Amino acid sequence: MYIQYTMDQLCLPMNLEEDIPENHLVRVVNAAVNRLPDSIFADAYPGGGRDSYHPKMLTKVIIYAYTQRIYSSRQIAKAIRENVMFMWIAGRQRPDFRTLNRFRSERMKTVLESVFTTILQFLTEENYVKLEHYFVDGTKIEANANRYTFVWGKAVVKQKMKLQEKVQQLFATIEAAEKQEDREHGGQDLLELGETATVTSEKLEQAVKQLEMQLQEEPKNKPLKKAVSALRKDLLPRLQKYEIQQEILGERNSFSKTDNDATFMRMKEDHMRNGQLKPGYNVQIGTENQFIIGYSLHQRPTDTRCLKPHLEKVKAQLGKLPGTVIADAGYGGEENYAYLEGEQVEAIVKYGTYHIEKSKRWQQDISKIDNWQYDEKEDTWICAAGQKLFFRRESKETTESGYEIKYRHYRSTSCEGCPLKQSCTKAQGDREIRVSLSYLKYKGQVREKLRSEEGYALSVRRMTEPESVFGQVKNNRGFRRFLLRGLPKVSLEVGWLSLAHNLLKKSTIDQNRKMAVQE
Repeated sequence: MYIQYTMDQLCLPMNLEEDIPENHLVRVVNAAVNRLPDSIFADAYPGGGRDSYHPKMLTKVIIYAYTQRIYSSRQIAKAIRENVMFMWIAGRQRPDFRTLNRFRSERMKTVLESVFTTILQFLTEENYVKLEHYFVDGTKIEANANRYTFVWGKAVVKQKMKLQEKVQQLFATIEAAEKQEDREHGGQDLLELGETATVTSEKLEQAVKQLEMQLQEEPKNKPLKKAVSALRKDLLPRLQKYEIQQEILGERNSFSKTDNDATFMRMKEDHMRNGQLKPGYNVQIGTENQFIIGYSLHQRPTDTRCLKPHLEKVKAQLGKLPGTVIADAGYGGEENYAYLEGEQVEAIVKYGTYHIEKSKRWQQDISKIDNWQYDEKEDTWICAAGQKLFFRRESKETTESGYEIKYRHYRSTSCEGCPLKQSCTKAQGDREIRVSLSYLKYKGQVREKLRSEEGYALSVRRMTEPESVFGQVKNNRGFRRFLLRGLPKVSLEVGWLSLAHNLLKKSTIDQNRKMAVQE
């Protein structure tokens, strides 16, 4: 009636490999990591102490765990004990969660990028990718940090200025009260501190020490004693705290107290782009055939300033840049166009007004200089009314990264009585424009490429390249919040995600090819 069932009898086969299908993903991960040379892990293991778990085994386990939506080190350790696939790939060894976490977040910090590059070379050799087209995009992922413990740069500057004013007022009061102060005790230094525009913690510390020495000679001086107590217990620690916060901020406008490297960014919570400010990181990736070719992590919420450092990292990893870079309007800017031109990379990168320029409203707007004519020989602009705008002066603007933008200013000789003035400008005087001729040149080149058949095809393809990868990572594999803290460790986490995605993609393509052959 029933099939014989017993738990007390030894069952064959005992080899776990017999229970794993031939085309299973775990075999793809195993084969890819086995191709890595052992020397690649040499920097992670300086030697000494007891023998360690083999780095290839730990690498396989973590990559396979990330493909299975398992990101917690405790959950990975549990899977090694309970899941047949994990048991097989771990060789029945059982590293605990501390070993796994230490390996992925500390030991691999100088090795993971080399592992990623080597596996990418394998994919290139097998023609999964060709490194010809590089589709760039970014997404924001929430940091492992408290959403409500934040520090804002403007608030720090404001509070620090108030504190400095309070310190200066306090020292001015001391100077007024201590008319009989012995000048040999540094009275002039105190006066200089009170007159200084900015008070640093080092200067304040020296001044407090001088006041404490003076207080030892005048122990009954209650105003001085009160001032020293306020400086030592309140004002000086607060000033030191503000300076530390400004150092952590750097060029950012905010940071999280839980993860100081995380910046508050507006996250897209749903398809309507509703969201709120949360601590997070800007993850930049470049893809080809939906394989991740390069990745980088940034603390800036906008994509424009991320393109150059991202491509610099890709160039350092691959030794060269792909021939063509395709990106959306978030990366369009003169600085990025100039960088790509200098690297001899073809840029198919939209600028901010590319789609708006196609509208009828834009084309009929006579205030836009894109609808005017430029006479290169005379260096003049001709407006919709036929008036010429002559060159007046040149100005320069330097970006935060040090790139210099040159602007040329043009002004009309007379707009008085022009019937189109109200539609052209709101200025009371003559119309004046500021133009970057370099940016106009780059826009013209990009516009021509995007309107070509190849350029249009690549711009359309971009919508299904990195966007699909982000959809796989965030929705299908449920990775919406980092587990580690700090820029170096979070960057490693992105590397593990990228490795897992590439091998998962390879496995899917291989299975589709075999199914097509069988049909």
